[in-house]
Amino acid sequence: MNRLYHLLIVLLLAMALVPAPLALAQGEIPPAPIENDEGGPVFIKGEMNYTNPLITLGVAQPLIVLEDQAGFVDRNRGFIFPRESQVLGVITGDFFDPPFGWTLSLPAVPQGTLKDVDHDGEEDTGVMTFAVAYWTNAFGDPFLEQRDQSGGGWSTAYATTRVKTSPSGGGEVIGGMYVVWAPDDQQGFPSGFGADGLLFTEDDPIVRLPAGYTVVDLNTDPFTFDRSREPTMELIEPEEIALDDFSDLSYSAAFDAMVDKMRKEYAFTEYKGIDWDALVAEFRPRFLEAEENDDVLAYRRALRDFTWAIPDGHVGGPFLAEDFQRATGGGIGIAIRELEDGRTIVNFVTANGPAERAGIELGAEILAFDGQPIAEIVSSTQAFSAPFSTEHFKRLQQLRYAIRFPLGTAVEVTYQNPGASEPQTVTLQTSEETESFRVSSFNRGRTGVELPVEFSLLDNGLGLVKVFSFSDNELLTVQLWEHMIQSLNQLGVPGLIIDLRQNGGGSGFLADQMAAYFFNEELELGNTGYYDEDLGEFYADPNTVDRFYLPDESLRYNGPVAVIIGPNCASACEFFTYDMTQQNRAEVVGEYPTAGLGGSIGVFQMPEFELLQFTVGRAVDMDGNIHIEGKGVMPTVQVPVTEETLFSENDPLLETAIAVLTGAPLPYGAHPVEAAAEPEIEATPVAEETPAAEVTVEATEEATPAPTEEATPEATEEATEEATEEATEAATPAPTEEATPEATEEATEEATPAAAEEPTPVATEEPAVERPAGATVTIVARGGRVLVRDVPSGTGRILGFVATGDAYALLETSQDGAWIKIDYGPAGGWISAEFAQIGE
Repeated sequence: MNRLYHLLIVLLLAMALVPAPLALAQGEIPPAPIENDEGGPVFIKGEMNYTNPLITLGVAQPLIVLEDQAGFVDRNRGFIFPRESQVLGVITGDFFDPPFGWTLSLPAVPQGTLKDVDHDGEEDTGVMTFAVAYWTNAFGDPFLEQRDQSGGGWSTAYATTRVKTSPSGGGEVIGGMYVVWAPDDQQGFPSGFGADGLLFTEDDPIVRLPAGYTVVDLNTDPFTFDRSREPTMELIEPEEIALDDFSDLSYSAAFDAMVDKMRKEYAFTEYKGIDWDALVAEFRPRFLEAEENDDVLAYRRALRDFTWAIPDGHVGGPFLAEDFQRATGGGIGIAIRELEDGRTIVNFVTANGPAERAGIELGAEILAFDGQPIAEIVSSTQAFSAPFSTEHFKRLQQLRYAIRFPLGTAVEVTYQNPGASEPQTVTLQTSEETESFRVSSFNRGRTGVELPVEFSLLDNGLGLVKVFSFSDNELLTVQLWEHMIQSLNQLGVPGLIIDLRQNGGGSGFLADQMAAYFFNEELELGNTGYYDEDLGEFYADPNTVDRFYLPDESLRYNGPVAVIIGPNCASACEFFTYDMTQQNRAEVVGEYPTAGLGGSIGVFQMPEFELLQFTVGRAVDMDGNIHIEGKGVMPTVQVPVTEETLFSENDPLLETAIAVLTGAPLPYGAHPVEAAAEPEIEATPVAEETPAAEVTVEATEEATPAPTEEATPEATEEATEEATEEATEAATPAPTEEATPEATEEATEEATPAAAEEPTPVATEEPAVERPAGATVTIVARGGRVLVRDVPSGTGRILGFVATGDAYALLETSQDGAWIKIDYGPAGGWISAEFAQIGE
């Protein structure tokens, strides 16, 4: 009896020590209750709807994909869907006209990743878990590679799964449907989320699946297991991404909803010192009055003026063409610019316009309008391309609008012509001339039909590429970019100039990955924070920072690079520029910093079909500092704005970039900016700056095409003002489209290079007068590389380049001592002596 009792106690203890799942694994896991058992799905059909228009930005090749969910099972954000697992579906409707249908035929035996998910302590074969998801392809073939997957992970938007998309939510699956494949009928799968509310964790209740495919509905408790032959599934748009629509509200109620949204979600409230209460006090009465009077125009003006009150170039609302035409329809036949020395001069005179007829000449200094100093006139001018993130950008646009008036206006102009001994004052009557306004546009010369990437070779052998957009056809953009890189490498092009002066932005992720073609390390670049409803504050996931995902080594260019910028380089364009400053990879040439738009946008719908956008993503560098918003990216080589640059028949910025790469003396008084001071901005600094680890990340970093985070439309895409000036059309563009121009907007590809061409030198000792053959020549150049030529002349044929720090044997010195021949290649080559340090 005692022995029996003892054995019973031992048996009970043993059973108590064995986990319940293990006991179930021994043949006791219950089978999944099956609905509609038709042998399992072979063909899936469904629908996808989206309300957020940003999802279409740049899309060229939308895909419906059977997505391996092993990344989520393991919480592995770097998981890349195996190529062989990617089964492509068919979009049966029009992707750009949602909702649209789709179908997907399941393979007999899928090639996904088997994962043991029953947590029974034993090693089982496991199951393959899939979602169906929307993706867009930009890199390589139609299958999704690491860059298409934004680094890897799993879909958190527009998939058959419902995912927690708050910034701190970790991308946890909380509902939706899976397609699960089991190799036999002995594999377990969760039938619920368990006590912790999480899927694929140890407390999940487990059931056995039949062999083959089963659709698992995660929206029921317990889960529903369906074996229909042709199930129907939906690709889900998360609530956080769906377009907030206030269009059915009254004007005042929509205003209240807008302000409530922006109070929480606007990214730079503290940084810019936005006083939402003050804005409500100023503008709500205008919305209420428009509502009471049923005055649509008054409402639209109030909405426009509200957006103008927020100093952020990513904030945009209505463009009122009638107001623009009324305020700017008259010109006096001049364009003006401010010089480095503080003078405001005429840099364009319309032929036979009011100013020319009155005797005002090119280069005349403008002193006053109607007796008021011109500086004050400019400061008080309202630019219709507002708002602006930076003061330099705002000032440049105010200069454009300061010389526009209503038709029929008489303007008293005080000026002093070049060479005149004293000022003169004339009264000019405005005319309908618009040429002086168009010529000052920073998008001057653009036709709207440019390719996103246009590459050519200059006569001196350098490459020149103009990148007009990061929001155009992304597949075409990448193909053109890679074709350029291949050409650079195949032809041995010794240097590349990237002209970004007319690039208004687009996809920040695409911009980062295009910059990666010039690097050999997967650098971390920064992070982006978003408002987290659960936390009540901005948050960035420290595990998902922005970084380079390197292309194949054959698609990287290691030659010297110069980037030309201007204030019309905005948003994603600025992130590309910032990327190129990492590791001092490129020199940045410009007269001004970039536009200073350092975040990503969200959009929402207001009454009268007005789509309003504002900044929801707070971009920071890897130290958690706001690095672009309100500042822009500074040039590392600055070209002053002088009469010489304004009236040059060539392109001063392009010529300076050529000099930077080739080592010619910097023209036009250009100079290196070693430690550029940030421009002053009218913004209140953040009192308690949120570190990078505490600001949210773009959902795209988790393999999610979330439109509000990564797909930021161009900030300066063909301004409506320009369209109105030229075609008198009332289009509605992104509000900052009419962004500031470069002094010489059109970087002519045929520009004649400066005579001597080597990178700007680092200060070195004067080389010894005596340069004996056989001495060691060490290359010392600020630009990193020096061109090697076949003759001792800046016009000689380029043989290649040598890098700073390289050492060669001295073969010969030119008669004037300006050139040194080194043992480069089979016959040697000539470099400028200015970049050579001679040793014994």
